[in-house]
Amino acid sequence: MKKENIQVENLEIGEGTIIEDSVIIRGISGAAKRVVIGDNCYLGKNVQIICDDFTLGDYSKIHHNTTVHGYKPCTIGHNAWIGQMCIIDSIGGVTIGNNCGIGASSQLWSHIKYGDTLEGCRFLSENSLTVGHDVWFVGHCIVSPITAADKSMAMVGSVVTKNMEENHIYAGTPAKSISDKIGFQFNEVSNEEKRKKLTEYMEQAGVSEDKIKIVESTSAFNFEDDISYFDVDSRTYTKKRSLDEINFMKFLLPEKGKFTPYE
Repeated sequence: MKKENIQVENLEIGEGTIIEDSVIIRGISGAAKRVVIGDNCYLGKNVQIICDDFTLGDYSKIHHNTTVHGYKPCTIGHNAWIGQMCIIDSIGGVTIGNNCGIGASSQLWSHIKYGDTLEGCRFLSENSLTVGHDVWFVGHCIVSPITAADKSMAMVGSVVTKNMEENHIYAGTPAKSISDKIGFQFNEVSNEEKRKKLTEYMEQAGVSEDKIKIVESTSAFNFEDDISYFDVDSRTYTKKRSLDEINFMKFLLPEKGKFTPYE
């Protein structure tokens, strides 16, 4: 990270985060007011964050040549995966939940602005873009300022102009739900099945059972010891920053399991 490329009044960068030297972080016209980047994140080459108020959660990745811009806040949750050459426009404000994927060359917009209003152009608007948890824009998607409900998904090349319903899959131009034909993005899985699978992942990851514990509810969380507790029901864990915890989280991401810190 080159300090001359970073112009931020209030900057917070978490532990284990890697920011390539060519990354630029600043505000729309001068220094950004506030930028918060969580633990164990990655910002790739030529990423530009030109936004006055920007937040990125833990274990999130923004890959090469992606641009985030806008003068309203842009908030992206934990475990985000944003592919190469994406555009996230926050002129109208953007909120993206936890565990979301934005495939390469996708564009997420929160404004329409160019035509000459003096000449009578009717197309001028700024509206917020709200993306829930576990949403996936597979790639080459163009998304208008809509609301995408939790677990919704847009297939490659979708042009999304209307709100996306929870756990529905969309495709086409303009995108329409095809869930009645191919089903939903997520099937229901019991907590017992999840705990069994997560235990298998622990064995595969080679992490210490003295440092990682799988529990049945958050009531079993202990914040006083150095053990990281994982609850599959709430999909949360106690963030202790141990090496085993970090290695386990990295092993689980992006496709095995996604957990967020308990708050």
